[in-house]
Amino acid sequence: MEPMHLIVGLGNPGAEYAKTRHNAGFLLVEKLAEQWKASWANERKFLARVVRADCAGQKVLLAEPQTFMNLSGEAVGALMKFYQLPLEKILVVVDDADLPLGEIRLRPGGGTGGHHGLESVTQHLGSKAFARLRIGIGRKNEAREITGHVLGKFGADEAALLDKVLKRAADQLECWVTAGLQKAMNQFNGVV
Repeated sequence: MEPMHLIVGLGNPGAEYAKTRHNAGFLLVEKLAEQWKASWANERKFLARVVRADCAGQKVLLAEPQTFMNLSGEAVGALMKFYQLPLEKILVVVDDADLPLGEIRLRPGGGTGGHHGLESVTQHLGSKAFARLRIGIGRKNEAREITGHVLGKFGADEAALLDKVLKRAADQLECWVTAGLQKAMNQFNGVV
């Protein structure tokens, strides 16, 4: 197999979840596919929608698991095994209610922060040592029960900031592919 990068955006499939805060990962990989003028294909064997693309001469596979958030690892594990990808070539994009809207944070690994999608990916990869890009979605209050917030759609007042966040995050992922994790973290992490 030729070496490639895998970027997985986490979210929930279905029209009722489109453009929700919990689908920030989907929104970002969809933006990348659009920028790279690449088309999505349903790949049942991976339980995912995928895009095969080229970024500055580097092969990249974008994926959206179609398993619902809490089972995302099934798709990520299947893709990793089939393409024989090392962990350092895998990056997972998730929403993060503990970061304010307008902030992005790329890390080389770490915990799940209670994010069920990341928990599933960690379980199926057998490791926490994969890059993850957290896209801040904020929270309305300090309560830990935030299901209504994360499954809610971004408001009209958030649209302009969300567009800026997705643009910066897309640039960060292109940098990760072409220049590596450290440069992508140093250059793009923080408030948009």
